[in-house]
Amino acid sequence: MTAASILFALLFYLAALLFAGGLVYRVNDYARTPAPLKIPTTPAPITNGGVVLRMTREVLLFESLFKSNLWTWALGWIFHMSLALVIIRHLRYFTEPVWSWVVLIQPFGIYASLPMVIALAGLLVRRLFVERIRYISTPSDNLMLALLLLIALSGLFMKFIAHTDIIGVKTFVLGIMRFELQPLPANGVLYLHLFMVATLLIIFPFSKLLHAPGVFFSPSRNQIDNPREKRHLAAWAAKLESGK
Repeated sequence: MTAASILFALLFYLAALLFAGGLVYRVNDYARTPAPLKIPTTPAPITNGGVVLRMTREVLLFESLFKSNLWTWALGWIFHMSLALVIIRHLRYFTEPVWSWVVLIQPFGIYASLPMVIALAGLLVRRLFVERIRYISTPSDNLMLALLLLIALSGLFMKFIAHTDIIGVKTFVLGIMRFELQPLPANGVLYLHLFMVATLLIIFPFSKLLHAPGVFFSPSRNQIDNPREKRHLAAWAAKLESGK
């Protein structure tokens, strides 16, 4: 067993622990944060079914971004949909036998990497060269996009230029899942790719990438527009009002 195999196994155990623990902590924090005001962005739905439909459009179609800026919407939507296909394609490394629907989606997942790279490059250029966006951007915003871009590029490099032993990679991944350490193929690009993926998992719960679950807790999106029909009172405010 090589030192690299042991180090990457430990790194991914740490990354998985921080990712899962951090995600649970942050989502729980979102869920416990009170929304004392009725602030749905209008025009807003007036029924629970309407809220579900609105959230579905927001998550799948990025409705509010579409209304805000078409170029940003196009780049963001292409990136997220391509990323979803790429992630689904990678399920083949975590399953044995590989599920039939994952097999069917393999060609789409491979070529989804190309529009994902283009969209990420466009979003990075937007943050670097559009003045009003550059003004509100932080170094972490640019580094996050650069990290995602490098992960995608290194994956494409291994797929189309410097091929790696994917059977060995799958054996290594399944070994981690079963707590049976297996050797990791010796490949510098693979090491870089895996290191960046682990880094992404570690920083995910503590970065702006947390907008993925956070959108479901946005009061401007998940509230019913019924302030006249029903008084909105946060739990902590109700306790203060009752004097308890």
